[in-house]
Amino acid sequence: MSLINILLVEDDAGHARLAMIGLSESGIPVRVKHVENGEEALLYLNHTGKYSEPGMSPKPDLILLDLRMPKVDGFEVLERVKRDDELKNIRIVVLTTSDSEKDRELAIKLCADDYVVKNSDFTMFTESLKDIVDTAKKSQ
Repeated sequence: MSLINILLVEDDAGHARLAMIGLSESGIPVRVKHVENGEEALLYLNHTGKYSEPGMSPKPDLILLDLRMPKVDGFEVLERVKRDDELKNIRIVVLTTSDSEKDRELAIKLCADDYVVKNSDFTMFTESLKDIVDTAKKSQ
């Protein structure tokens, strides 16, 4: 079973911790890199700043992207990644607390592969993460 490289873009430390626990309990081999905002995600994806050394920022198979973040929000990250020929094929799943139809429509318009509202029930949240990673694994 091959390893899935995941970039988790999440500014809330508690949400990030829960996502990392849920991913580790998915039963699917994953390597997760967590960044705290959209600006850092773009540095990572473009191998710039503190991620400029070779090997510091392997290309992810999957990006789990929060929407509401300081500096650069998830919508801008989504738009910039999907416009970049080197990055546009990375699967991006918006993982957010926003159940706003307007946010969902904009994310899909910007070519998000999926839009998942974070569930407060940890078991259901873990199942959602397992489904997301399973789908990413199948598309490798």
